[in-house]
Amino acid sequence: MGRGPKHIQAHLLGDLLVVRLQGVLTAAEQHLVKTMNNHGRDLLKQVRTHLIETARPIMEAMVEKVTGIKVVTMHHDISTLTGEEVVLFTSPGRLTSVKQR
Repeated sequence: MGRGPKHIQAHLLGDLLVVRLQGVLTAAEQHLVKTMNNHGRDLLKQVRTHLIETARPIMEAMVEKVTGIKVVTMHHDISTLTGEEVVLFTSPGRLTSVKQR
């Protein structure tokens, strides 16, 4: 069924935390996109968006716990061509560092 991404990178840019996930599509999702053309792509994006919106409180709490950064907004997109996903978190002010663990 599901699995995690093959590679993850996180970057602090001004008041943004950008998380880039590569290799996120499962074999079933790749097949759906290839066989159903635009409808498959739209369906996959709709399902992924719903999952992200459902998990939003959990994701925001995880970011705050790990980084000490209060999340103001979260944005998300996924490429069905490359299997890359980007999640963007905004904070109330400029980020210079995250809390030490």
